[in-house]
Amino acid sequence: MPDTAPMQAQDSTARSAGWRGVVADWSSDQQSFKDVSWGKAMMWIFLLSDTFIFGCFLLSYMTVRMSTVVPWPNPSEVFALEIGGVHLPLILIAIMTFVLITSSGTMAMAVNYAYRRDRRRTALLMLLTAALGASFVGMQAFEWSKLIHEGVRPWENPWGAAQFGSSFFMITGFHGTHVTFGVIFLVIVARKVWRGDFDDGRRGFFTSRKGRYEIVEITGLYWHFVDLVWVFIFAFFYLW
Repeated sequence: MPDTAPMQAQDSTARSAGWRGVVADWSSDQQSFKDVSWGKAMMWIFLLSDTFIFGCFLLSYMTVRMSTVVPWPNPSEVFALEIGGVHLPLILIAIMTFVLITSSGTMAMAVNYAYRRDRRRTALLMLLTAALGASFVGMQAFEWSKLIHEGVRPWENPWGAAQFGSSFFMITGFHGTHVTFGVIFLVIVARKVWRGDFDDGRRGFFTSRKGRYEIVEITGLYWHFVDLVWVFIFAFFYLW
């Protein structure tokens, strides 16, 4: 009768190695992110969860748009402006998009100068980004007031499907709230950069570790996300 002990020992060793491989695979993320700060990791997790929320909003909008039997308003006409007697479709939306995309560029420059320890340029570029964001919110408020004056409500719409109003106010309002919080966040961090809190190690929110400008990059992650979401809103809501 053949001796099965060596074979059983080999099987046991293989199973042990297999389980070690599983453990190593599952723990590889922990090893990969070991040097990533909590602030950056938590921002990425927040942005991932926010992606699901905006994704649900846009999917709901597309579902309503394709399922309604009532004619959907033409965005080129609804969001048009009369300037100097000239009818300009989507002119305000185009300006808003340009402003927000430009702010993404100034934010990227601010992050670049932050890691060079250039306090003055970092703060000025962050304030410029905040000003562009505030301009976007101001134009969005004008857009809201114009449509409300023309009779658009979350429950009704004078140009067709009533769902247009609820979709518009929900999606653009949620995004505008993100931009508003981003502007506030930018101003707070820019003030800290200007005062030299990151160089002096002054204790407080976001500045407890000396020489760390990482919060500027974290702010940039949030701002780039807000800009990216607007690209999808612009494509699905205003161009479709």
